Amino acid sequence: MEKEPLNWTICQECLGRGKKSRRISKKTRLLYQIALDEFEKTLGKGTAPLPPKGNLYSCPDCSGSGLLATANPPEANEEYPHIAIIGGGIGGMALAVACLHRGIPFTLYERDKDFNARSQGYGLTLQQASKAIQGLGIFSLKEGVISTRHLVHTPEGKVIAEWGTRKWIQSDIKTSSKRTNVHIARQSLRLALLEQLGGNNKIQWGHQLLDFKEHDDEGIDLSFQVDGKIKKAKADLVVGADGIRSSVRRQLIGENATSLRYLGCIVILGICPLSALQHLNNALLDSATIFQTANGNERIYIMPYSSGSVMWQLSFPMSEEEAKLLSNKGPGALKEEACRRTQWHAPIPQILSSTDENLISGYPVYDRELLKPEVLEKSGPVTLIGDAAHPMSPFKGQGANQALLDALTLARIIFKGCRPLSDWRKAGIRKNALMEFESEMLQRSAVKVQDSAEAAQFLHSEIVLHESDAPRRWFKK
Repeated sequence: MEKEPLNWTICQECLGRGKKSRRISKKTRLLYQIALDEFEKTLGKGTAPLPPKGNLYSCPDCSGSGLLATANPPEANEEYPHIAIIGGGIGGMALAVACLHRGIPFTLYERDKDFNARSQGYGLTLQQASKAIQGLGIFSLKEGVISTRHLVHTPEGKVIAEWGTRKWIQSDIKTSSKRTNVHIARQSLRLALLEQLGGNNKIQWGHQLLDFKEHDDEGIDLSFQVDGKIKKAKADLVVGADGIRSSVRRQLIGENATSLRYLGCIVILGICPLSALQHLNNALLDSATIFQTANGNERIYIMPYSSGSVMWQLSFPMSEEEAKLLSNKGPGALKEEACRRTQWHAPIPQILSSTDENLISGYPVYDRELLKPEVLEKSGPVTLIGDAAHPMSPFKGQGANQALLDALTLARIIFKGCRPLSDWRKAGIRKNALMEFESEMLQRSAVKVQDSAEAAQFLHSEIVLHESDAPRRWFKK
């Protein structure tokens, strides 16, 4: 098979949006004009009719991705604003890739010394973003695993819910799903984004942000600590993609404005290779099944991490002080606590006991109160994406999905609003791009933050034990 191209540029037919608008019919334009004339006769009383918009459809030239293959990556166009992206996680790398495709100049700063500075981390489930990653030039994920079955059990092993394509096929129900959930390790997705970006030398590693300050005339000065020394840099726009404890957010709006909010539970994570479970003959370990077990207090969720391993996530209510104490005791204590609480049906005890302590982590679960657009409207040429903007609990699997959507949306809006010959330097990046982006981003993510916070409650209550072949989110209060 031919190697998939790594260089992409935007499709000129849809200008990188992946969608086009159908022409508005003559009848629709006429009806709008009649309604507008009637409104003007009332001298502005009532509500003005909204201009009609053509229905969107997938661009045929790029098959809806917004991208076309190219021999070399586009050259950066200095007439666009230069973006300083703070944070080389999923959101930061995705924004850098989306800017690269559009010729928007950027510098990506990451405080870690290199790509492998942190542990393997956790697994992700790409839901809405499984389509969005195509807009980042990633059309296949070599390490991705697709699940086709989802089960919910009682601790004794009784199945109280089942869904997924295998369930639909077996029950002969005519059901189709346009979306496919792809499970992938966080580092595997980061590596795919890094390959799109062009490798490690495209990131300024070991740069810890100290502060930033906007000039009265134009631009932003940034200060970093690098190898014990202070390093200065300039940018037209700063984007904080630096996680739930974002330093950009703290300097922008302060920590007290929307402080961390404890959600009343702790999460313990582990990764177990299937090779350690070869002695088990269990259908739940087929690398295509997700299963969870709950008793109204503890809840464990187990999903494919790769074709050769599974990731488990155990959560249960605990006071914030106790959660911090347990987390600080390290992986040994976390594993012992997890095993003690889950002497349930097979293969749960075997998975937990076979998990190496080096692949176990745990932390108290936090989010933040939802940001309002007016909090950011005086922020000038600075904005936030991902967990820096809308951190949420892990129980709906939305953190990475929303970060990827944020990144692609922001790049597309900058490309449109700050194009050459526009007045972005005079009018300001906020007016030309950030206001539209933040409005869309905060509105889209608000329901995900809310649902994720509610899940922290109902997944550890009797509601989760309701017998029905439907995702547990359907039984929240």
